[in-house]
Amino acid sequence: MTMNQTEHNLTVSQNPYPQTWNVFYADKYTCIGDNENSQVEDIPFEMMLLNPDAEGNPLDHFSAGESGLHEFFFLLVLVYFVIACIYAQSLWQAINKGGPMHMILKVLTTALLLQAGSALANYIHFSSYSKDGIGVPFMGSLAEFFDIASQIQMLYLLLSLCMGWTIVRMKKSQSRPLQWDSTPASTGIAVFIVITQSILLLWEQFEETSPHSYYSHHNLAGILLIILRICLALSLGYGLYQITAVERSTLKREFYITFAKGCILWFLCHPILACISIIFNDYQRDKVITIGVILCQSVAMVILYRLFLSHSLYWEVSSLSSVTLPLTISSAHKNRPHF
Repeated sequence: MTMNQTEHNLTVSQNPYPQTWNVFYADKYTCIGDNENSQVEDIPFEMMLLNPDAEGNPLDHFSAGESGLHEFFFLLVLVYFVIACIYAQSLWQAINKGGPMHMILKVLTTALLLQAGSALANYIHFSSYSKDGIGVPFMGSLAEFFDIASQIQMLYLLLSLCMGWTIVRMKKSQSRPLQWDSTPASTGIAVFIVITQSILLLWEQFEETSPHSYYSHHNLAGILLIILRICLALSLGYGLYQITAVERSTLKREFYITFAKGCILWFLCHPILACISIIFNDYQRDKVITIGVILCQSVAMVILYRLFLSHSLYWEVSSLSSVTLPLTISSAHKNRPHF
């Protein structure tokens, strides 16, 4: 296309499927190689590529790699709202009355609220982005911040519980009941890993050029995050396997196995989806990873919620850092255990 005006528009025929365009700008001296007669100063120019939607509107349209994210976050916010209307009151009562799983439920609920806040901020950003192609950058950054905070909360929760069980198992201690572990060893390990992941998450966000790639792995920080999550899943899975292998109680073993499923799903969903995304086209990979990770981590939180809420009613425990899980014996029916 010859550009002989200060402003020029070119309309190309519609393609039936997404494809990559390579655009080059060249003046008449570029191919000749005559540097002596070429213009000394560079020519500033602005190029805008518009991709109209089915209605012919070029500004209300996402790229092929972003299509569907707006609708996904809308449905996600709607699901969070419906669940909050149904379960908020009962969950609030369970947290207020204290009990054995009080601290765990508080941390888990905080992580869930952060995820819901991230989904809402993403929806607001994409709603504006669909109209002007710019969106609300602050809301996009806020969504990333909420997501990082949620990842940190869940990582510290899972590490504290697993390290508590592992360390107490190594000490062969059966004296104290289950409680939130606060030993220097487990706390130090958990804090170190949390700080490491926090640094990698921030590093990844600062280096990522695409504003909508929340779970991309295009740089060194993203690759290190995937390696860290794989190592955490393997180490925690191995520790829980050692505990369940020697556990005689069926109820306790089922408890640890269910908890292990939630942990492994939370840590391995990102690495597995990153591998699965290779079979998709390049423009679809980030979208597949983003949607898949959010759904898998939501399922993991549901598994943990069901586990802790149900067992807080059956087991007389103060929190989770001992291997013993004493069963509740009713004072009026001491001869019959209540499971």
